[in-house]
Amino acid sequence: MKQLAILLALAATIDFTRADEPKKVAIGKAAPEFKIQDSTGKEINLAELTAKGPVLVRLTCGCLGCDKELPYFQELHTAYKAQGLTSLAIFREPDAKVEAYVKEKKLNMLYAVDTKGDSWKIFDTKTMPSNFLIAKGGQIVKISAGCDTSGMIAERLSEATAKLTGTEKVAVKATVDAQKAVATKPVAK
Repeated sequence: MKQLAILLALAATIDFTRADEPKKVAIGKAAPEFKIQDSTGKEINLAELTAKGPVLVRLTCGCLGCDKELPYFQELHTAYKAQGLTSLAIFREPDAKVEAYVKEKKLNMLYAVDTKGDSWKIFDTKTMPSNFLIAKGGQIVKISAGCDTSGMIAERLSEATAKLTGTEKVAVKATVDAQKAVATKPVAK
């Protein structure tokens, strides 16, 4: 009986999609049709956002790793906002927790809450966080999955965003790291 339980548990973790079956969401493909409501109930429509300019969709949470990455993504958003970048963070945490987190962190980008995880299904990912950089017009140009608290994922996305917007790359990691160094520097007496 114990062996059957172990086998069933293992079977539940196996991805039964065929290796040669193309992914629905991939670099070079059109972003999926996607709509979600923000905290005020206003609809956020990905197609409308990408019609205006590039969009960075970040499927995230407020865990320790995502929290440490947040300053890099906020800097990325700030650095390219004038070039038309819209950043959208989608949290899997409960509304009340996200509202408190947003206020505490002074989140400077669009955000929504998806406690059921439907966004992860639509974007064909199980990894949190996952980032999708989408060009104006809706083509996916970069996908970054996983957490890197050093800021390197945001740095690579900065490079891709600079190419996408035809601007000079902003050193997101160096900027945030310098701000952190100043903030933690002991005050001279």
